Amino acid sequence: MLEGKAVIVETDMLQTMQQDALVLGSKALDVFDVTEATEIGRFIKTEFDKTYGPGWQCIVGTDFSSFVTHCHGCFIYFCLGNLAILLFRGVAGPEAEAKQPCAALEAVKA
Repeated sequence: MLEGKAVIVETDMLQTMQQDALVLGSKALDVFDVTEATEIGRFIKTEFDKTYGPGWQCIVGTDFSSFVTHCHGCFIYFCLGNLAILLFRGVAGPEAEAKQPCAALEAVKA
């Protein structure tokens, strides 16, 4: 368990969503070995889909690069030890240009 060792590198999420992501990352590392990146990503993605609606993507590893389009307010990149976790809700089309708020944000505000 790497509790208390999470470092947020970049995010535009609300504090409550950030906390959920960090807690789920920690829980995933309690359940899975650090080498099981796919299972860790699936666990976090599935839980975010249940809580904030479908469309979440989760990339987990120790060495990767990315360039993604995401819903405004639905992006976090953080590290737990040497494991990096990128979690975001994807978007395509005009919504990306207009910086429409993520549907998950509406659920959190309600």
